[in-house]
Amino acid sequence: MKCDTNERRTILRGITALGGMQTWQTHCRGLAGQPKHAPIDVVFITEPTASHRRSYLRILAKCDGVRRIAVVDPTGKTVEESQRLLGNRFAYTDQDAKAVLANLHPALTVITLETHHAPAAIEEALRWGSHVLTEKPACVERAQLDRIVDVADKHQRQLMLAMSTRSSPLIKQARSLIQEGFLGKPYAATMDWVADQTRLRSPDYQASWLSFKNRAGGGKLIFHGIHYLDVITFLVNQPIRKISAMCANVGGQPIEVEDAAIVNFQTSKGMLGTLNTGYYLARGKQNQVRIWGARGWLELQMLPERRMLWSSSHPDAPQGVQDATCPATPGLYELFFRAAIAFARGLGEPPITTAESAHALDAVFSGYQAAANGQTQTLASSNPTARRER
Repeated sequence: MKCDTNERRTILRGITALGGMQTWQTHCRGLAGQPKHAPIDVVFITEPTASHRRSYLRILAKCDGVRRIAVVDPTGKTVEESQRLLGNRFAYTDQDAKAVLANLHPALTVITLETHHAPAAIEEALRWGSHVLTEKPACVERAQLDRIVDVADKHQRQLMLAMSTRSSPLIKQARSLIQEGFLGKPYAATMDWVADQTRLRSPDYQASWLSFKNRAGGGKLIFHGIHYLDVITFLVNQPIRKISAMCANVGGQPIEVEDAAIVNFQTSKGMLGTLNTGYYLARGKQNQVRIWGARGWLELQMLPERRMLWSSSHPDAPQGVQDATCPATPGLYELFFRAAIAFARGLGEPPITTAESAHALDAVFSGYQAAANGQTQTLASSNPTARRER
């Protein structure tokens, strides 16, 4: 259901900030009455060197809808910290994922491991009938991606890659603008996901699993650029169909993976786009998304600012450049976890589906292939039949 013209104009004129504001879609549909589903059990599979481990534990400790959490760490080295961070939600810990999954039968398994360790854990959780929320990239090669997607589909479970950017109130507002037609047909997009070069100069980082392609799957593109390859498809509701790329180690640090990538792509409906992602700065981040369409444009300043500028010639749009801002809290990962937990409880849709997760990774692996052979790649995931026949 869409808002009528008068209501849409009222909403548009009232936009000055995004904090605490419902998106247009929620405003128009209303909140469907939902029964109070019981809190769920969660299994958390991790290891000391995993990305975002502590922040994920802190989020799980406070998100509504979680009853108890069992922690699996094959090394046994994170037990005391996990218990401290989870508080009274901590159930127990074990080194054997299969035993914990068989005992608890969790509705949701959260996984953050070194990438080369992740596929086996993901498959195990899916086979035990658990939805999976996993830290990206979740696998180091396309064959592993195809296998875990097949397992998720076979067991009718969702494999949710932690694409937290799509949980941003700014992103959701921009998606609403585009889906309501205020930009018209999307013509082109340009995106930057830039972070600090400083981390790459650390001997500890250079010796870590993150610096080796066979352990991490890649560098800047698969760890950070993937967020925007996913979010652009979410914003315009068009999968990426063709992709080309160049990947390099422009900083010259002793690492095997790329520290910079330039990606060109075309969506299924013809929109063109570019992504520049790299470790270029002394500190901090510079992240932004710009989209131009037949009726207008928008600019999302994601970091360090959280701001959206947009302008439209649509007859229902306000005149001039519009400006909206977004609060820094709660964080995007917390918002994403909330949505995943609610879905696992039977309340609402997943924050990302298996197919969407697979498409984001397919875009990255296709980008790496294009960079290696110098040829534009066509994504199988933009054509479900092609993926099934692969």
